[in-house]
Amino acid sequence: MRVMDIKKKILTVTALPTALACMILTGCNGAARSYVQPLNYEESTAAVSNPDQGFYRPMYVKATESGMSYNKNIVNAATQIYHLRIDISAFSGAVNGDGDKLLTQAALDGFEDILSYLRSRDKNAIVRFAYDPSYGGSKDKEPNLQTMLQHIGQVCPIIERYGNTVTAVEAGLIGPWGEMHSSAVATAEYITPIIDAYLTNTESVPVLVRTPKMIYDYLGITIGDIDGYSIAETERAYRVGLYNDGYLGSANDLGTYTDREREVEFLSAQTAHLPYGGEVVIPSSNFHDIEVCLPEMNKLDLSYLNIEWNNQVIDKWKNSTYTAECGDDEKYYGATAFTYIDNHLGYRFVLTNSVFEYSDNADALRIGLTLENVGFGNLNRTKRAKIILADGDGTAVYSQDVAEFVGGRNYDCSFDFDVHSGTYDVYLCVYGEEYEGVPMYCVQFANDGLWNAKLKANKIGRIEAAA
Repeated sequence: MRVMDIKKKILTVTALPTALACMILTGCNGAARSYVQPLNYEESTAAVSNPDQGFYRPMYVKATESGMSYNKNIVNAATQIYHLRIDISAFSGAVNGDGDKLLTQAALDGFEDILSYLRSRDKNAIVRFAYDPSYGGSKDKEPNLQTMLQHIGQVCPIIERYGNTVTAVEAGLIGPWGEMHSSAVATAEYITPIIDAYLTNTESVPVLVRTPKMIYDYLGITIGDIDGYSIAETERAYRVGLYNDGYLGSANDLGTYTDREREVEFLSAQTAHLPYGGEVVIPSSNFHDIEVCLPEMNKLDLSYLNIEWNNQVIDKWKNSTYTAECGDDEKYYGATAFTYIDNHLGYRFVLTNSVFEYSDNADALRIGLTLENVGFGNLNRTKRAKIILADGDGTAVYSQDVAEFVGGRNYDCSFDFDVHSGTYDVYLCVYGEEYEGVPMYCVQFANDGLWNAKLKANKIGRIEAAA
């Protein structure tokens, strides 16, 4: 999209004060030149809110035949991601006394309304359904397996329509709080078909289960087979990961692991491209001491945690300090453990170099960026990207779609460039989708002075267009 009259121009890049700023690439007389942009290339320690990660807040949703109800006031500017805990027990004969039922259209419309509301607010959701009434901790409330699979088939098309909103779906359904234990049906005979139903009825959403054993059961292997085991990107199981609601509570995370070291190694291949998170538990545990927990947080690419549970562990982190005993990230020495963890959940991109390349006799610009991801996790989805040029008033005057952004160390793009004479700040907008003409789920780099909240884009340099 071009938002002003097109007029062919020859490009120059704003002169830089150092000799190293301009490197002649090929010969002279119209040779291509490369200009390093004078930007702040240091990581800021300020909090940065980005899609699909961070400390989440639970959102309890009650489904009935007439719809779904929840408290919209939970959604706030400070929180990016919400854990939807959706009680669909009204459709289980074990709860309603009338028999197992399909979800009504009103209930499905209610689910879509929730996701639509979150999208309109630029927020993400982790989705979990359960038959535990009011998420009160009840077991053996599930309907028959066929009904559960039908319920999955009903909700998956909605989940697919909100692919940028839904960070992951937790298989759930079974047991107290949908944590896939305690109930009589918390067995592979039920859980494996549930996993497969979610995978079959979706194309890209991550599907998370409660223990590594549930992944082994789905794969048809045992823990004895996991050393060196590889899941190909073409396999459905590539999308199966873990949610850990016993996180750091004990040596085996309250029964999550049988052999923690081996299973963490196995899981790390999945969490490299899937979200991973849950709830920290057991305040007396030393596994969540800041000097103890960070290596595994990095190993498993930790994406998100519950800000409300366990609140005593959260308070422990807020009253602990990141020191040299925790790691070598000197800029955080003296900061709280909570600040360090909060800033590193998921990906955190720092722009470390920006180079503009052009030739005097051409009207094309090539941009090369170098990025460092200092977060625990990775960008687990491909993002769209566009270059925006803004005038001295900060108004966008030119926009051009460019190469997709996948979160690697290097990002390169090039495009034809036609605007009126003038000086323009150049921005990169990395986003998931457009909603009512506005880019949503945008990625902010962790550098001071680069983010433009109005444009939802990162400044990557400046150019001059001259006739």
